[in-house]
Amino acid sequence: MSQFSVYQNKNKATQTAYPLLLNIQNDLLASMQTCVVVPLTSVKTMMHQPMNKLTPILTVQGQDYCMMTPQLAGINKRELGAEIEVLTAYQNDIIAAVDFLLSGV
Repeated sequence: MSQFSVYQNKNKATQTAYPLLLNIQNDLLASMQTCVVVPLTSVKTMMHQPMNKLTPILTVQGQDYCMMTPQLAGINKRELGAEIEVLTAYQNDIIAAVDFLLSGV
């Protein structure tokens, strides 16, 4: 499990709205049983325009998803489905979104 990996959402209650979860937790904490994730929602289903800096668009397997940064959560790793892709190419955008959420910068 590595930072910036995208996983299927196994939670039946939320997987329709948020089919994917992005692990943003640093690899130094990989031994923990929990991780911090940000849900990803398909751009096709969005009713509002995303805020570029707070909710960047990430491409996963050729489809665009919005990173729902304000909805980040800590979950048990057992709740993650299969790993889909690693988004290290978006590292700067992901970190900038979390920074903006926490500091407004």
